[in-house]
Amino acid sequence: MKQTILSFLLLIFTLSAIGQEYTISGIVTSEQDGFPIPTVNVIVKNSSKGVTTDFDGNYTINNVTKNATLVFSYVGYKTKEVVITKGEVINVMLSEDVASLEEVVIIGYGTQKRKEVTGAVSTVSSETIEALKPTRIEQALQGQVAGVNITSQSGSPGSASNIRIRGVSTNGDNKPLILVDGNVIEDLSVINPGDIESYTVLKDATAGIYGVRAANGVILITTKTGRKNRTMSFQYDSYVGLQTTTRKVPLLNATEYALIKNEAAAASGTEYNNDITNLGRGTDWQDEVFQNAPIFSNSLTASGGTEKSTYSFGASLLTQDGIVGGSKANFTRYTTRANYGLEIIENLNLKANLIYTGTTRKILSEGGLGSVLFNAVNFAPTDTPRDNNGQYTSSAGYPIEVVNPLKQIENTFNRTKVDKLSGVFGLNYKFFDGFSAEANYQWNYSEERTRNLNPLVEYGNGSVFDNTDNIQFTEGVSFFRDYTFDAFINYEKSLNEDTHNIKATLGTSVFKTTGDYYLAVGNNLPSTTIFSEANIDDAETVTDPYSQISNRFYDSRLLSYFARVQYNYKGKYLFSGVIRRDGSTAFGPENKFGIFPSASVGWVVSDESFLEDNTTINFLKFRSSYGILGNDRIEAYAFESLLDGEGVYVFDDEIDEGLAIGDISNPEVKWEEQKAFDIGFETRLFNNKVDISADYFSRTTENLLLAVESSGIIGVDAPGSGNPIVNAGSVVNKGLEFQISYKDQFSDDFKFNVSYNFATLENEVLEVNNSIGYVPGEVTFGIGQTDVARMQVGQPIGVFYGLQTNGIFQTQSEVDAHPSQLALGANAQPGDLRFVDVNQDGVIDDNDKTFIGDPIPDVTMGLNLTFDYKNFDFQTYFFASIGNDIVRNYDRNGLKTNLTTYVLDRWTGPGTSNTEPRVTNAATSNAVFSDYFVEDGSFIRAQNVQLGYTFDKDKLESIGLQNIRLYVSVSNVFTLTEYRGFDPTASNGDPIGSGFDNGFYPNPRTFLIGTNIKF
Repeated sequence: MKQTILSFLLLIFTLSAIGQEYTISGIVTSEQDGFPIPTVNVIVKNSSKGVTTDFDGNYTINNVTKNATLVFSYVGYKTKEVVITKGEVINVMLSEDVASLEEVVIIGYGTQKRKEVTGAVSTVSSETIEALKPTRIEQALQGQVAGVNITSQSGSPGSASNIRIRGVSTNGDNKPLILVDGNVIEDLSVINPGDIESYTVLKDATAGIYGVRAANGVILITTKTGRKNRTMSFQYDSYVGLQTTTRKVPLLNATEYALIKNEAAAASGTEYNNDITNLGRGTDWQDEVFQNAPIFSNSLTASGGTEKSTYSFGASLLTQDGIVGGSKANFTRYTTRANYGLEIIENLNLKANLIYTGTTRKILSEGGLGSVLFNAVNFAPTDTPRDNNGQYTSSAGYPIEVVNPLKQIENTFNRTKVDKLSGVFGLNYKFFDGFSAEANYQWNYSEERTRNLNPLVEYGNGSVFDNTDNIQFTEGVSFFRDYTFDAFINYEKSLNEDTHNIKATLGTSVFKTTGDYYLAVGNNLPSTTIFSEANIDDAETVTDPYSQISNRFYDSRLLSYFARVQYNYKGKYLFSGVIRRDGSTAFGPENKFGIFPSASVGWVVSDESFLEDNTTINFLKFRSSYGILGNDRIEAYAFESLLDGEGVYVFDDEIDEGLAIGDISNPEVKWEEQKAFDIGFETRLFNNKVDISADYFSRTTENLLLAVESSGIIGVDAPGSGNPIVNAGSVVNKGLEFQISYKDQFSDDFKFNVSYNFATLENEVLEVNNSIGYVPGEVTFGIGQTDVARMQVGQPIGVFYGLQTNGIFQTQSEVDAHPSQLALGANAQPGDLRFVDVNQDGVIDDNDKTFIGDPIPDVTMGLNLTFDYKNFDFQTYFFASIGNDIVRNYDRNGLKTNLTTYVLDRWTGPGTSNTEPRVTNAATSNAVFSDYFVEDGSFIRAQNVQLGYTFDKDKLESIGLQNIRLYVSVSNVFTLTEYRGFDPTASNGDPIGSGFDNGFYPNPRTFLIGTNIKF
C-alpha cells in the first residue's frame, strides 16, 4: 500500500514538473561586435515551436517547458543551445562561424562557394589585417599567402612595395592587377588598410577571366560595408607609436679609421697624417642621421542598415615621420569613404562606393649613390658634424658623390601632394528564373602636385650636388583619369534536384586611362626665397620640359568580351571554363586583339560514398587548371615611333635644333602570353581543426618584349633614338606551395590557431632572341660598372654577372703563378683578391665573368600564431626568405671614406686572411664587381607581435559602449640574417637589377599602443 501511494505521489510530481511552462525573452547579439542580430531563429528543440528576433535582436517565446532546450541559429554564426531551468531573461551572444563565412569567396565578376572553387584562390580576412596594423595594404599579404612575396622598395614613409605572385614572369612590369571593389587601383598608398574587409588572391589560370591584365596574378580587395537591419553603430580605432631603425652597418670608429687609413697610405707609398692620439670613437654618422620617429593613426567608421539598405562611412588620418630626416621625410594620408547599398524595388539593387584620399609626402635622397644613408656610411668618423664656426663640416677630400649627410638633409626641400577620388556605381537586376544582369561603372581621378626647391649650396668637394649660382624652383601637376565599365549577365540553374548545377556569365568590359603632365622650371629666384613661400612667378626664366615632348599625354584603352561556364554534378564533379577576347591600344595594329582561354576542374572526394562517414577526413578536394593569360603592362607606344628624339636641321644656312623620331617602331608588337598550369588539393581533417592545401604550378611566359639590334641605316644611332621592341623572350616559373593550419577551442576561455605556409620557386630564362644572347640590366655597380645583372638563357632572370674569386693572394709566388689580372686595371699583389680564370685562357679579364648570384629566393615561408585566453588575445607573425643573394654596393673605397669593420679582418701578411683583401690607396682590381660583394640575403623576420585585452561587454553597457580593446604591438621585431647591410629585404623592384643594395633605407621597427572602441 505504501509503495502504491509513493508511486502515485511521484507521478503527480512528475506531471506537475512536465506541465510547468515559462515565458522566455532576451536579446541576441554578435559576440564579435556586440550588435543585435535580427531574424535569428529561436526554436524549441525537437518541436515546431519557434520565433525570430526583431530588428533590435529581441525575442519572446511563450509556453516553454522546464528542461526544454532553445536553439539559436543564424546564417554565418555558430548555433547555440540553452537549457531552460526557470523563467528568466536569457541574452545570447552568437559567434561568427569562420568556416561558414569562408564558404563564399570572391572570384572574377561574381562569387562562388569555396567548396566549388577549382582554382588556386587564397583569402586574407580583416582580422589578420587589423592584427598586423600595416600602413600600406600590401604589407598584410607578406607571409599570409603562399606564393606571394612582398619586398620593400624603401622603408621610408609612404614608399611602395613590390608584389610578386608566383615569381618574376617578365622582364617588364610584374605588378599584379589589383581591384578594390572592382575598381582598378595602381597606387596602394591611397587606401586605408582599416577599410579593408578581405583580400582574395587569384594565382592560377582562373585569373584568366581578366584576360590581358591577368598574367601577373589578380588581387581582389573588398571594403567594409554595413549590414541590413542594424542600427547605426560606430567604431573608433587609434594608435600612436614610435619607429626606430633595426640596425646600423658596423663601421670603423675614429681610432680604427685613422689606423686603417695610415696603413693604406703606407701600403701605397704615400704619406699619412692621421694622428691617432685622443681620437676616441669620433662621430657616429649613422647616429647623427637616424632618429626615433613618431607615427599616429586615427579612424572612425559608422555603419548600419535598414530593411532595404546598408551603409558605411569612414574617415581616417595617418601621419608618419621618417627614421632618417624626421619631418623632412613625412608621409600623411587622410581618407574618407562611403559605401551604400539599396534594394530599390524587389530584385533591383544599387551599390555606390566613393573613396577620397589625400596624401602628402616629403622624401630624402635614398637607395643610391649619394643618398643620405650612403653618405652616413662613407663620411669619416674623424669629422665632426659642424666646424668651429658652427658651419656644417666641409666635404673636401671626398669623392664628388659623398657629402655631409646632415647638410644634405637641411638643403633638401620637396613635397608631393596627391588628391584622388575613386568611385563605383552599379546596378543588379534579377529576372526570369535564374537570370541576373549587372552593370558597374568604376572611375578614378587624381591630381598629383609637386614642389621642389634647389637652394644655393656648396659642399666643398665639387660635388655633383653643388648649386652655386641658381636658385631653382620646380612646380608640376599631373592629371590621371581612368574608368571601367563592366556589363554582364549571369545565369544560375539547378536541375534534377540539384544533381546538375550550372552557372554561366557573359559580359563585356571597357577600360580607358588617360594622363597628362605639366612642369614649370623656374631659374634664378631671389636669394631670400624659402621653400614654403617659393613662387614660380618670381623666377627670371621659366621653362616647360614637356613642351617639346610628344608623350606629354597618354591614352590607353581596352575593349573586352568574356564568357564563363561553371558546372558541377551533385556538387562533387566540378568544371569551369573561361574565354576572354581583349583588344588593347598597347599592341600593334596587326595584333590589337588577343584571345585568352582557360579551364579548371575539381573533384570533391569527400562527397563520395566511400568517404561520407569518415570521421578523420571532413573535406577533400582535388583540382587542376590550365590556361593562357595575357600581359598588356608593356612599354607604351612600342608599336610606333614618337617624336621624342633629338633632331638637328639646317634652315637658311643656320643650324636649328628640333625633334626627330625616337625609338624605331615595330607595328607587329603584341601581348606577352603566359601558359599557366596548376594542380593541387585541399583537405580539412579532425572535425575541421586541420586545414591543408598544396599546389604545384608551372607558368611559362612567352613573347617577352626585348630591344633587338637593327641596322644603323634606319636611324637607331641618332640622338634620342633606339632599337625597336620585339617579342623575343621567354621565361618559366615553377614551384610548390603548401599551407597548413590548426585551430581549436580547448575551453570557453582558451582558443588557439596556428598556420604555416611555404612556397618554392624555380625561375629560368628559356629564350633571349637578340644578337648578343642576353639582356643587360640598367643597374650599375660602384662607379660606372655596367652589365652586372642579366637576363640570359639557362639562368634566373636578373642573375648577377661578374668575376669569381678564389681567396686572397698570400705571396708573390702565388701572384706570379696565377694568370695576369692587369687587364682589370692593375697588377695583382699579395693581399689582393684572386680571380678565377673561368675560360682558362691564361688572362683574367672581362671574358672570365660568370654567374655569381641570384636575387630570387628559392623558398619563402610564413608562420602565424594566435590565441585567446579569457579577455587576452595574442598574435605573432613570421616570414622567411631563403636562397636569395644581395649585392653590397653601399660603401665607397675613397682616400677619405670610412670602411666597415670587416676590414679589421684584412690581409696583413701571409696566412692572416683569405677572405678580406689588404688596404691600400694604390690602384687594385679589388673593386671590380665580383662574388666578394655578393652576400646571402636569406632571413627570418618576426613581422609582428601583439598583445591585446578586451573589457567585459556587460561592464561596458552602463556607459553606452559595446566593446573596448587595448593593445600593444611591435612590428619588424627582429630579423635573423647573415646579410651585413641595413635590411635584407632590399629591392628596387626591377626584374633585371633587383638585389643591389645601394644604401637601402631600412624598414623601421615600430612600437604601437592602440585601442579599438565600438559604440
